[in-house]
Amino acid sequence: MTQLNRRHLFLTAGAVALSACSPGTADASERQYASSPFRRLTDAQWRARLPAASYQTLRHAATERPGTSPLNDEHRRGTFVCRGCDLPLFRSQWKFDSGTGWPSFYDVIAANIGTKTDYEVGFPRTEYHCARCLGHQGHIFDDGPRPTGKRYCNNGVALKFQPA
Repeated sequence: MTQLNRRHLFLTAGAVALSACSPGTADASERQYASSPFRRLTDAQWRARLPAASYQTLRHAATERPGTSPLNDEHRRGTFVCRGCDLPLFRSQWKFDSGTGWPSFYDVIAANIGTKTDYEVGFPRTEYHCARCLGHQGHIFDDGPRPTGKRYCNNGVALKFQPA
């Protein structure tokens, strides 16, 4: 391999590594869903198809009251999917009791979420949403258990559980 080829390989690998850490990387996964029919639903159509609390959370980034989700007590094997479009987001084995009052997970099906920086509470947080329908799910924190150290703090009204 010539020195020029090694330099090109190094620069390409560096660019890939940097792009993997950039703030909008998860949003790139949304491209695979760009033509999804869920992206064409109007606000009125979303309001008609979702329960009120789910509509407010998924479509307008509301937050449910802690401790109110029946999914906090869901411990069966299965998959947690977006309530707006049924896209799988979490496997049940990734769920843990964070003590926060919201369903929490230490891992996610990464290709199925997008992220953005949220300043709603006066400081930056990482908000995540469903990559297919763009429905707001919750926020990511760095206080989760091993192996990831992440806590995906999800609104229960934004999810449905599908038993295995």
